[in-house]
Amino acid sequence: MNTRNAIAAAVLATMMGMAAGAAQAEISDNVVRIGVLNDQSGVYSDITGQASVIAARMAVEDYGGKVGGKPVEVIFADHQNKPDIGSNIANQWYDRDGVDVIVDVPTSSVGLAVQNIAKEKGKLHLNAGTGSSDLTSKACSPTGIHYVYDTYALATGTGSALVGQGAKKWYFLTADYAFGHALERDTTNAVVAAGGEVVGGVKVPFPNTDFSSFLLQAQGSGADVIGLANAGGDTINSIKQAAEFGITQGGQKLAGLLVFINDIHALGLDVAQGLVVTTGYYWDLNDETRAFATRFMEKAGKMPNMLQAGIYSAVTEYLKAIEATGTDDALTVVNKMKETPINDFFAKNGHIRADGRMVHDMYLVEVKKPDESKGPWDYYNVLATIPGDQAFRPIEKGECEMAKK
Repeated sequence: MNTRNAIAAAVLATMMGMAAGAAQAEISDNVVRIGVLNDQSGVYSDITGQASVIAARMAVEDYGGKVGGKPVEVIFADHQNKPDIGSNIANQWYDRDGVDVIVDVPTSSVGLAVQNIAKEKGKLHLNAGTGSSDLTSKACSPTGIHYVYDTYALATGTGSALVGQGAKKWYFLTADYAFGHALERDTTNAVVAAGGEVVGGVKVPFPNTDFSSFLLQAQGSGADVIGLANAGGDTINSIKQAAEFGITQGGQKLAGLLVFINDIHALGLDVAQGLVVTTGYYWDLNDETRAFATRFMEKAGKMPNMLQAGIYSAVTEYLKAIEATGTDDALTVVNKMKETPINDFFAKNGHIRADGRMVHDMYLVEVKKPDESKGPWDYYNVLATIPGDQAFRPIEKGECEMAKK
């Protein structure tokens, strides 16, 4: 091949590559792609995992599978509770795979990393699973929404309630990463504000299976309450081992600061009875919550927790915003979601604030005694409804700079 022909061939190949790239971009632009990023195999897989993927797909199916004439696709990946893995997936999804929004993202260290990536790339992060209230404080983003719960709301509910019942001295068993630190911090603030005090605590490696030495320290602390600033398998293991040590029989209370109904199901009512917890949703609240739960149970084989209910709600609101604006541009969609009230089985008169916090009622519940339960998943007595504006941190007390402009 002579030089002229070689140049011509190179130009042709480049043009063909550009055309292929344009075609790929056009295809990508004609699909709304939702990425569910969570723990599919580890300590949080029971409370998130495939059940959260099912919730997102149910929302898409109920919406008709399309929005604005475009098909909607749900994909998922396992971040293994590791920020580096979660960050790599988020970058690939946003940059190469045409993902428009990343949903769920439990494990605060991963959620905070994804929030930052989405902010830098101008992409939407619709978080249900992260606990840290920093997500709408110093880590807030114009394209980030925190939908279901956070450590401030958990602390306000459970911490304040137990101090009000006379359990004033607290000791913390804290998962040693961003979520546990934030939950201990926010609960400490709530306990002190309610007139209680913190007499000690210990940071526990995450994840963990043997809590015996930490529980013995807590047992000897003289605390009224042992606050479990952990979640998922860590919570289950620590409560089971506390029962083996006879901690509650000795007069101390256990406060599960983040407990999902899956955890109660795994523990059984004999072990879990009497736990006071805060949740953003319970399947047996009313006819609407029961109707969704029945459908979900048929697909997932278990009742939805607050994450699955919140993911369904959040994805539905996201699709509504695309429909209303005619675009899937992240900032446009977020702004539309912020101006639209949320009224569904998950939230009544919910709204998304300027800092990205979705404000809705939370529920203080107590785990039933075995003889009070009518059967599997009938686990909670609702003690109180906490109005959203009381449950979540006031916007002016956060550190979100964009909310102050």
